[in-house]
Amino acid sequence: MTVTRPARLTGAALAAGLALVPFVWILRDLAALGSPADLFWYWAGDRFRLSRIRAATTLLDPVLCLAAVGTALSALRSRHAAGALAATGAVAFAVRLPGLWTHGTGPLVTALTELALAAGLLVTALAGRRPPVAPEERTPTRPHRGPAVAAGLLLIAAALVLVVQEVRWITRVDPRFAVDRFTGGRSVLGAALGVPPGWLALVLVALYLTAAGSALAAARHTRPLGVLAGGLLLTGGLAELARLVRVHLHHDVWYVTAPEVDVPGLATSGYAALAGAAVLALLAGRGAPDAAPAPWAPAATPPPPYPRPPGW
Repeated sequence: MTVTRPARLTGAALAAGLALVPFVWILRDLAALGSPADLFWYWAGDRFRLSRIRAATTLLDPVLCLAAVGTALSALRSRHAAGALAATGAVAFAVRLPGLWTHGTGPLVTALTELALAAGLLVTALAGRRPPVAPEERTPTRPHRGPAVAAGLLLIAAALVLVVQEVRWITRVDPRFAVDRFTGGRSVLGAALGVPPGWLALVLVALYLTAAGSALAAARHTRPLGVLAGGLLLTGGLAELARLVRVHLHHDVWYVTAPEVDVPGLATSGYAALAGAAVLALLAGRGAPDAAPAPWAPAATPPPPYPRPPGW
């Protein structure tokens, strides 16, 4: 399936709006914190020196902003942007859904706006599809079998690691706090636009497994799903790895006293960073070309009957 030109223009406009909303909040946080480095460390979770300032955005916001920009460019340049429109719209809708029961007028309006834009992307991707109108018109290509299988296995492993981490969190805290991790209760302190950690883990697990299933089946929509999943995996792993390294290498006793090396955290974050980069490298290239149709040949003449009738 390809996408009609009106649908492509509509999807590009919706994706641009979806990128603009978090970008405005990022500029607001940048003005409040004063430097990009401080904002990055806040996103990474290193907030000791910035405890008096509460940013509204999280690391998810710049990632979704970049994904929306890439989707808008893809819709303007290619007739095969249905997968990108649907993937970005679905992920943005899922992560902004908890914002409906958030506290504060600004975050609520932002959540409603982004939910409407994300739903518009999904509707545009579904309603704007059409079959090729000419035999020579190209369709989205399938990924190469080997790289796709490797990317799928890496994403399955990342999903399993995330499930194990979330189960460990749930079993270590009070049941009421465990519910708050998924609903965003008052016991979960975070940014104004932040997604409850348990809810975000569910969305990421669903995304990783969906992208892995598409990769293992060599589906035509594997590339946008895989690139989005790999990008989220890479950025999350790099941010957590940078935070842990900063904690263990920092020598200010007022910041941390005798830190213990978090071996499981370093291992999981390192795997997330490496696996995300590998998924991007495996799925970002061109897909495998479709097999050429068999050359046309005239129908074979049937053999004469035997025995031959009189006068044959």
